[in-house]
Amino acid sequence: MAKRAKPAAKRGRAASKGVSVAAGELLTLLDFVRYAVSRFREAKLTFAHGTTDPVAEAAFLVCETLHLHPDQFETFATARVTAAEAKQILDVVARRVTTRKPAAYLVNKIYMRGLPFYVDERVIVPRSFIGELLDSHFSGSDEAGGSLIDDPGSVHNVLDLCTGSGCLAILAAHAFPQASVDAVDISADALDVAARNVADHGLEDRVSLHRGDLFRPLGDRRYDLIISNPPYVDAQGMADLPRECRAEPKLAFDGGPDGIDIVRRILDQAGAHLTPQGGLLCEIGRCRGALETAYPQTDFLWLDTEESDGEVFWIGAGGL
Repeated sequence: MAKRAKPAAKRGRAASKGVSVAAGELLTLLDFVRYAVSRFREAKLTFAHGTTDPVAEAAFLVCETLHLHPDQFETFATARVTAAEAKQILDVVARRVTTRKPAAYLVNKIYMRGLPFYVDERVIVPRSFIGELLDSHFSGSDEAGGSLIDDPGSVHNVLDLCTGSGCLAILAAHAFPQASVDAVDISADALDVAARNVADHGLEDRVSLHRGDLFRPLGDRRYDLIISNPPYVDAQGMADLPRECRAEPKLAFDGGPDGIDIVRRILDQAGAHLTPQGGLLCEIGRCRGALETAYPQTDFLWLDTEESDGEVFWIGAGGL
């Protein structure tokens, strides 16, 4: 008489409502992405940290767990994973569901414009539209009729206010190869993360970090370009923040009752820190109405990206 087959060994266990996965049920990268998407949708997670949907987030987590760049997913989509790798993937999927922390915190990484940056709970997870705009409107190419400068090499001094993880300062250093970049944040913890990223990208000689309140640590320095992704969430938005966003530093979100308290201060002081041909590029999310009401005589140029409409403005020194 044939012996009864032993139960298949468990390949991993997800912590979402006791769901378990047995050996052989999930084999390829695509299998694990599909599984993760189902768990994410079941848990009604929020996606607002560099990925905007469960499929993109699942692919990101699978690739990071397997030490693959996101661009390599399609190449290895049908490749099988090992039992040890499967366990790691299922673990990070389970932690995403049970903790509701942003995926970037779970793997300590985020990508902007294809470049990797270290992140942890000391900084907001970067997802600014300014990185795309540096490519589309400041590259010197006028193919789309939208370039705001003629020559990136003519930009010699850049300031990044509210730098957080330092990602925009680093992207600016890449966009303007002749420029020195000053990056300011009021948070010492954030600057520790920024210092790590600056070192990782080998830019210690071009990106300088300053702790302080906006322009205060800079003296009378002037810049060809000021960029900023400041706190701009209004009071109602702060009250409605999803659980994922509540894992991030409140300081990086809170823009006061109407969301533009910090933006007002930047606008009021930026003119004294710009060269005559310089300008300010500032992200304000959905506060366009509040800003235009507060500054009815100011001629803002609103810039769109692939995923945003009128959430970033440009204003030249003359307009300030």
